[in-house]
Amino acid sequence: MAIARHGTGPRAAVGAVASQVHPVFMAPPLAASGFGAVLGGFPHPRLALLHLAVAFCALYTAHVKDGLVDFHHRGEDDDHPLTRRGCHLALAGSTTLFFAGCVALSLLVDPVAALLALPGWLVAVLHAPQLDTNPFGATLGYPTGIGFALLGGYYVQTRTLSTTVLAFAVVFVVVLAGIKVVDDATDYDYDRSVDKRTVAVVLGRPAARRLAAGLMGAGMVAVVALAVTAVVPRGSALAVVPFLAVAVVARRADAELATMLLVRASYLFFALLVVAVWLRPLAGVTLPDITALGPYTYLATEVLWGAVAITLVVRADAVRAAARTTAVLYPFAYVWDWYTLSVGVFSIPMRTGIDLLGIPIEEHLFMLVVPTMVVGVHETLRDLDD
Repeated sequence: MAIARHGTGPRAAVGAVASQVHPVFMAPPLAASGFGAVLGGFPHPRLALLHLAVAFCALYTAHVKDGLVDFHHRGEDDDHPLTRRGCHLALAGSTTLFFAGCVALSLLVDPVAALLALPGWLVAVLHAPQLDTNPFGATLGYPTGIGFALLGGYYVQTRTLSTTVLAFAVVFVVVLAGIKVVDDATDYDYDRSVDKRTVAVVLGRPAARRLAAGLMGAGMVAVVALAVTAVVPRGSALAVVPFLAVAVVARRADAELATMLLVRASYLFFALLVVAVWLRPLAGVTLPDITALGPYTYLATEVLWGAVAITLVVRADAVRAAARTTAVLYPFAYVWDWYTLSVGVFSIPMRTGIDLLGIPIEEHLFMLVVPTMVVGVHETLRDLDD
């Protein structure tokens, strides 16, 4: 029985098998594996190549399995290069190579390295028709595989996992989940007709786009926050700039064009993170020392963020809501603050020393600023949704 649906002979069979290598689909997970190796210092290049090969086998398995289900079972695709038998043979071959690679990782590194590679294959074989029929599986399968590729690429170099690599993995999953939500919206009509419950089908396309924007925005904010606090290299914050610029342009585009733009922006984002980790730009940059303000340090930060909070509530026409919320929360916050200070849970050295009702004046301001900020952000986001 033939392997290729179009043509006969070895050349047609090899071409059909090779057709399942899709660079656009495979590049991000392989890049994540390489990024993990760079993040781990890259002391073992051969192990990095081995992990890349294992990840490649899992990705190949995913693409063949999707083609088998979407064309031969569901009839969703218009064409496919492999016959049903060809798909099964390709799956058997890639799976055999994957587990051979896992055995090699276990022997050359340790069993944990193989276990970190395994989720990539599980996502591959379960994506269709199990995971892609519900919003969580359809959205998180591919990003989760990329996250584990990053962890595995790092682990085979260091035999450990760090806070930095875990933080990057979470960021990758969140950002790519946002892109995946946009991508799934391109098949909205078909998915809805076959009861395929992607996020766009469940929430509707406008709400799905808002969720996608929120996920990508959260990922970018996380990178900046982690860079400022030096959990990840400080130069990582530079990778946020081009991604956000493309995301702003993509916001007004249709789902298909937006996906193309965001996927390419993610490539640039990954590349700049590699540069940040490899070259460590901004490594010598230190944060400004605001303790030069002495006893007015805490008060100055409250004035700054208080101004931001007031601006938000005024802009959102939510002054009354902020005042009411603050008034309700204030007594509870006061008692909580007084108690924690009384029992020595924390101290505030950089303050004016002025107390009111048993607690520093700065804490009273803090209890006004925080709920005002929360209301301001909430109402601003609601206005954007409307």
